[in-house]
Amino acid sequence: MTSETPHRTARVERNTLETQIRVSLDLDGCGRSDLQTGLPFLDHMLDQVARHGLIDLEIQAQGDLHVDAHHTVEDVGITLGQALSTALGGKQGIRRYGHAYVPLDEALSRVVIDLSGRPGLDFHVRFSRAMIGGFDVDLFGELFQGLVNHAAMTLHIDNLRGSNAHHQAETIFKAFGRALRMAVEPDPRMAGITPSTKGAL
Repeated sequence: MTSETPHRTARVERNTLETQIRVSLDLDGCGRSDLQTGLPFLDHMLDQVARHGLIDLEIQAQGDLHVDAHHTVEDVGITLGQALSTALGGKQGIRRYGHAYVPLDEALSRVVIDLSGRPGLDFHVRFSRAMIGGFDVDLFGELFQGLVNHAAMTLHIDNLRGSNAHHQAETIFKAFGRALRMAVEPDPRMAGITPSTKGAL
């Protein structure tokens, strides 16, 4: 983005009887984050997305954590997906596709994104344990499902190896951030053009 081009930003709120979520993001930021979901490990993972995606990201969430974390995690994914969709607008001039491999010690994950306008998630992760610091790893699938449904993206996530669940999760979120950064990046050769033979995404 040039200094004359406005940043691609969005602010979205989602309020239900179970959760109240606020998400602000800037796709052309520098990786700053302010994350308060009530779930410290989720905050740690979302910070990876902001930092490695160079996205300025603020998420404030209040949910029925006395029940469990499911509603909060799913609704964070939904609201983040809505914010991504809003910030991308008509998607003219972007690269559309993004991919990344990220290692962390013994763990290695691959994430591939298509900002296709069609929601789809292929999530192939077998965590080495069910809980990370009190966080149920099953909820990561719910987070990404909510995100792809509302960002209308196709997302493939593969943990290729890893025996430490924290490392597995961290490689997934770092790779997602880097793949997203590539996909939303303006392509100077596509300026003003929608990257699809259909003319719309």
